[in-house]
Amino acid sequence: MPETADWGALGEKPEDAGGVRALYVHVPFCAAKCRYCDFDSRACRDPEALGAYVRRMRACLRHLGDGGALSACRTAYVGGGTPSLLGRALPDLVADIRRVAPWIIELTCEANPESFDAELAGALVEAGATRVSLGVQSLRDAELLALGRVHTADRAREAVRAAGAAGLDVSVDLMCGIPLQTAESWQASLRGVLELGVEHVSVYPLTLEEGTPLERAARRDEALEPDEDFQARCMEDARRMLRACGLAPYEVASYARPGKRCRHNLAYWTGENYLGLGRSAASMLSRATYEALRSLLGLSAAPEGAARLRFTQLTDALPGGKEPPAYEVEELSAREAAAEDLMLALRLTDGAPAELLAQAKQVIPAPALNRAVRTAVAEGLAAWTEAGNLVPTERGWLMGNELYELFWDLA
Repeated sequence: MPETADWGALGEKPEDAGGVRALYVHVPFCAAKCRYCDFDSRACRDPEALGAYVRRMRACLRHLGDGGALSACRTAYVGGGTPSLLGRALPDLVADIRRVAPWIIELTCEANPESFDAELAGALVEAGATRVSLGVQSLRDAELLALGRVHTADRAREAVRAAGAAGLDVSVDLMCGIPLQTAESWQASLRGVLELGVEHVSVYPLTLEEGTPLERAARRDEALEPDEDFQARCMEDARRMLRACGLAPYEVASYARPGKRCRHNLAYWTGENYLGLGRSAASMLSRATYEALRSLLGLSAAPEGAARLRFTQLTDALPGGKEPPAYEVEELSAREAAAEDLMLALRLTDGAPAELLAQAKQVIPAPALNRAVRTAVAEGLAAWTEAGNLVPTERGWLMGNELYELFWDLA
């Protein structure tokens, strides 16, 4: 059976089906800002500032827990930034998440190798974490330096080993198109993480975001500009090498051993309700769940006609605090939500199941949907399985933008 975000066999109460299924907690601090990063994070090593943030987040979690907002939650992800920079405060935060969301079955913490060791790994397991996602990026020191990373390749290896020895499921991020990177060094990084026995690998092409130090440097030196053809070859190398070692692709950038897919990310890609806490954190809720939680979160009433609402927190204020948070809210009609679900499904190797296509036809005119499906199949971007799923082909994986556009245009 394909792995999905369907938790029906895991024993939750049926009445929980419409609530928040995935919780994201943002930690906006790093030891240093990487040269390519445009995420909402800041360099900070001040223990008082870190401690104050954690105390406010823990109070927010208690507020939401007391209000029943997280009773349906099945996964949690503490991301950033660099959550491992919090040290001993991170396991305390994990334990609080466990207390307010007792049905969670997967709890991931992001970490960077320079702030992750065996002691922290053990404390995270004791607190209830099940998984760690390590920002390795490369196993070549020169490439790490070019990115502005503060760890070394050896430190990355030590962190991976420590996480595995503690009993955590281990995922690593790798990046291609880095300055100084070659095909040989990319393959060496892939081989290196495979030799460490990781369960999950995410591979990303480097993009130069406007205003970052690396983007400004690339304006002066074109050699720093990522080569898209080289990146495409790197992604193909990753698919071949990871597959050969038992890590199957299940999403455009994600590979996992059997049973080790990231359930939290699957919730994002399969239209589940998710809630993000912290400045710049994103949330998506059905209209019913949004209305049920809006007073707890400090949200305004849902606009008429919105079937699904996406909102991003704009300030440092947290729900339940002295000041209410501010949000940017985007409403999606039923048709837009269905088109988005189809587009995201075609990022997954499991594709769009027959039930999802049938549901989409209730709000998207059948001629338009059938035309998009026929075009995707005729152009070799998608194919039908015996079970009736519409799945991306190898060509569709390589030409993802063309495939996704076909279905998002149905909105």
